[in-house]
Amino acid sequence: MTANERPPDFDEWAIDGRGRFAVPGYNNMHTHALQSDGPDMPLAMMLSEGTTGMRQMAGSPDLLVARAQSRLGVPLHAPTLLEMPGSPLMPFTARSVTDVHRLIADQKHQGADFIKVIDLDREVFFAAVDAAHDNTLRIAGHLPPSVTLEEAADAGMDCIEHLGAGGRVWFETSTDGAALRTEALNSDSSPTAGWLGHLPFAEQLFSTTFVQTRVKKMLLNPVLSDSTEAVSRLRRAIDTFDDDAAHRLVETFARQNTWHTPTLVRLRTQYRADDPAYATHPWVSLLRENDRRDYDDTRQRFLDLPDATRATYHDCYDMSLRLVGMMHAAGVTLMTGTDGTGATPGQDLASEFRELAAAGLGPLEVLRSATTVPASYLGRTGTMGAVDTGMSANVVLLDADPLTSVEHLTRVAAVVRDGHFIAGDEIRSVIDQLAQ
Repeated sequence: MTANERPPDFDEWAIDGRGRFAVPGYNNMHTHALQSDGPDMPLAMMLSEGTTGMRQMAGSPDLLVARAQSRLGVPLHAPTLLEMPGSPLMPFTARSVTDVHRLIADQKHQGADFIKVIDLDREVFFAAVDAAHDNTLRIAGHLPPSVTLEEAADAGMDCIEHLGAGGRVWFETSTDGAALRTEALNSDSSPTAGWLGHLPFAEQLFSTTFVQTRVKKMLLNPVLSDSTEAVSRLRRAIDTFDDDAAHRLVETFARQNTWHTPTLVRLRTQYRADDPAYATHPWVSLLRENDRRDYDDTRQRFLDLPDATRATYHDCYDMSLRLVGMMHAAGVTLMTGTDGTGATPGQDLASEFRELAAAGLGPLEVLRSATTVPASYLGRTGTMGAVDTGMSANVVLLDADPLTSVEHLTRVAAVVRDGHFIAGDEIRSVIDQLAQ
């Protein structure tokens, strides 16, 4: 087949890939694309990068029902939905151990593939891990401030996102970690969900359009909500980094087989938002007017931060790269993910490949983090993660050898998604139409 032809209606068909390189379809294991106000654009952009499968990181009863009834409406020019949880467990829904057991049983019945946790009381968090496993479900997400990464790994948390979220990992790798953690827990600048989420009316409050709009904008760069005290603690944690403590933490992850989706591009767009490249990123021109206005405002607020604050955030990101490199060297399993909805330029898979390479992964190792590792995590090594007879027909054709440079992983000529051949030019044409 040539690039402009569709496969004939036969059980077997062939693609002429002479001069190109075939690799398994990429998997974005942390995305929020289905939560976008207009999901078709971010989904098409993901496909254009070679992403043929995605793990949606937040769901709802309505989304689970729609999927069960085959009416999610995911278009052809989009990755296949691999997994989706129910509604994330948060303080206003999971206030107690009893709530956790009920909610997880309900989500299992609704068809959730795993449990997503964001912020819970310490006792409730550990009960959620056990309850998820009792219901044969994995549990993934963020960690509450009261739970360390080592404790979460020892408890059996399956997959940690964003290095735990919130930058608290640096308390665990600091010689002054215990004091920093105590200060943070006693601080009045705790995350909103930590106290507001326990109010009786919190669920109704969080469901209002006004609050959802404010939260959406805040999530463009959460560090803009940090207090001066929080930035000071982060500085102290970085300045007192303990290499031995970091290695002990990493060894715990390896020993407990704790998976990680570090979403380095999410961390970079937070901590290095002043990078001039973000102002001219190709996605900027594709943003809708409201999203563009919010993005520009958020980026300007970061630029307006004191130089010392921005320097602390820069160092925090550099430390994130260092820790991910240590994790990889210790054999901790890493998966690619972007945390994107299409509203933040820079949270794309091509950039995640580059950041993983900057952390120390070679081209083959980066490729595996997007293909064979997700297949292993999902328990689907018999159908995905390889180009072979009997495997699902999810393939990326590249214009350059992916084993010689990580940049070649982004040279996408065409994609085969669930047996559908889609030339790169076709995907780009769809994106241009959606942009109009």
